[in-house]
Parts: sequence; structure tokens; C-alpha cells
Amino acid sequence: MPYFEHAGLRFHYLDAGAGRAVVLQHGLGANAHQPEELYRPGPGFRFLAMDARNHGETQPTSDPAALNFNTLADDLAALLDHLGIEGAVIGGVSMGAGLALNFALRFPARVQALVLSRPAWLDQPLPDNLRCLVSAARFIRQYGPVEGLPRFQTTEDYQAVLRQSVDSANSLVKQFGDPRAREAVDRLERIPQDAPNRERAAWATIGVPTLVLTTQPDLIHPEAYGVALAAAIPGAERYALTPQSVSREQYQADTQARLTAFLNQHFRQ
Repeated sequence: MPYFEHAGLRFHYLDAGAGRAVVLQHGLGANAHQPEELYRPGPGFRFLAMDARNHGETQPTSDPAALNFNTLADDLAALLDHLGIEGAVIGGVSMGAGLALNFALRFPARVQALVLSRPAWLDQPLPDNLRCLVSAARFIRQYGPVEGLPRFQTTEDYQAVLRQSVDSANSLVKQFGDPRAREAVDRLERIPQDAPNRERAAWATIGVPTLVLTTQPDLIHPEAYGVALAAAIPGAERYALTPQSVSREQYQADTQARLTAFLNQHFRQ
């Protein structure tokens, strides 16, 4: 498995295929294998995904003060530099979508296209849809992941998510089961309290092909967020995916199909 050194950390990443680079970043508490399940590169495309700091096999644990979207985007720029890639298709899921949006606004010359799947942020820190993650962190800190989970599951924060989407509720449960749940709990507290950017007007400056993918119902990743981003980014395309709570397999197939069609439309000769 490939690694590279940056900012005192050893980052783990995935690299498959050959051709135009397509970078897809994972969600909060997940790892590079999450986007790997959603997209396998076709002819002429190269898939890249990296374990963000405090995630997966990237070690050691980061300074909590560095857990913000600017730093996450800087880490991604360092990966591209390490691989000698000047420009790429940049995208991600949830937190990864926020990272991709930040990257597109701060490094526009390096972005050939943008993919935002199930965005969980707009332009404000700690939106209501992410307060459940901060709540989960509090239970991990106070009780540890094993005792904390059943306690957290009795809270209204968890029950509200469960009532709307079993899949979203399962994603909260996974935060407690992660091998680094206690060690990396800062990620659940710090990253939700940041935002990819703070001015919606900046979205109108994005001038590359953009694909926005949404699902519903999804309390953590509101469909309205994808609608707002697609409306503000010039020429953006938006598609609704089959919710994972209906069929995880179809959700993955939908993502693969939409992303493949988008890339072929804009880049295949």
C-alpha cells in the first residue's frame, strides 16, 4: 500500500488505473476504501483516494488545531505534488465533498472537474445536521466507545437520525466501532465546527464541470444542501442516488454509473 510523508504525518492512499487522475475523498470517520467502493476507474482514468489525517492508516494522530478544511485540502495538494500531478478531477463524499469544495476554491488551477456527493456542509460551521457527531464525540470521551454507544443511542440526537434514515444512524454507530474511535475523537468535534468556505458567492466562481449527487431522506446529508450547491455553481449537474437504506448495492451502482457518465462526457475522446 502506498504512503507519503507530509507535515510530520505518514499518509496512506490508494492508487489504481492509469490516465486522468480522479481523486475522491472519504467522509468523516471513514477511510479511503469508502470511495473505492463507489468508483472503479474505466479506461483512461486513474483513481486516487487518501486517508485524511486522523483517519484510516494515516499516522500519527494530528494536532487537533489542524483539523479543518484548509488543512485537509492542503494535505490533498501535497498528495498531488508527491505524485507529480498538476491537475485532477477532485471530489468526495460528505466531509470529502467539503474538502473538494474548499480545494476547488483555493486551488482552482488544479481542478479539472468537481464532484460533490452527499454534501454535509454549506457555508456555516456546525450546522444542525452535524450536531449529532459532536454529541457522539462527547459520549466517546466520557464513557469510551463500548459503554458510550448504548448511552448515545438513547439520546434524541441519535433517535432523530434513526427515524429518518437507518443508514445515517448506522454511520453514527460506526464512529464508535472504529479502531481509532477514542484516539481520534477530535475529528468528530473539530471538523463539524468548520466549514469548507464562509461565502456562498464564491461558489459562482467555480468554472469547471461539476457533478452533485444527493440522496433522501438523509438528516446528516440534506438533499437541500446539494440542491443549493448545484444551483449556485454555474452549469452544475445534480442527480439523486438510490438511498443506501433502500439498497446499498444500488447506491454504489448509481454512483459508479453517474460518475462514469460524467467523466466520459467531459473527458473521453
